[in-house]
Amino acid sequence: MTILALDPMDLAALLCSRVCHDVISPVGAIVNGLEVLEDETDPSMREVAMELIKKSANSASAKLQFCRLAFGAAGSVGATIDTGDAESVARGLLATEKTTLAWSGARQFLAKNKVKLLLNLCLIAAATIPRGGMLGVEFSGAVDAHTIQPYFAGLVARECGMDVEVETLADGFAFVAKPAATVAELPAAETVASA
Repeated sequence: MTILALDPMDLAALLCSRVCHDVISPVGAIVNGLEVLEDETDPSMREVAMELIKKSANSASAKLQFCRLAFGAAGSVGATIDTGDAESVARGLLATEKTTLAWSGARQFLAKNKVKLLLNLCLIAAATIPRGGMLGVEFSGAVDAHTIQPYFAGLVARECGMDVEVETLADGFAFVAKPAATVAELPAAETVASA
């Protein structure tokens, strides 16, 4: 597995660009709506412009709130975040999309970096279904009979000297087990799942 190392200034610039990219469209729509209000006298057109402004303002606000939790400091070092807040910002982000969010997990306070990871995974998953669909989020605070399989598979992989990766295919995805960097003589194994 190749790990990309970015200069801290490049990372900051790329994250800022990402946030700007996410909010530029709704902010531009707000500006357009205000221009219509300024020039238009027809009450029906003014109503359409107001709806555009409201929808776009809500979208920009939702995107900024999401980015604040997903990318921001969100409190001091060691802070925890309510998963209910994370669910709220994820739902707000997807409210204008064709994606339905199925959020499953007991409301709890988790370490902020765990919540940031969860939200960033939501963002990545949402990008994989640009035409819409179901985005499922499931988390738990402890390992139980329902969540033991990934944990156990990870232990087995480490015991065998293997790394497990998920690869995207045209019609699904594949779990690929490859020899770890230090153990090159073990054969690779592959399991394919279709969506």
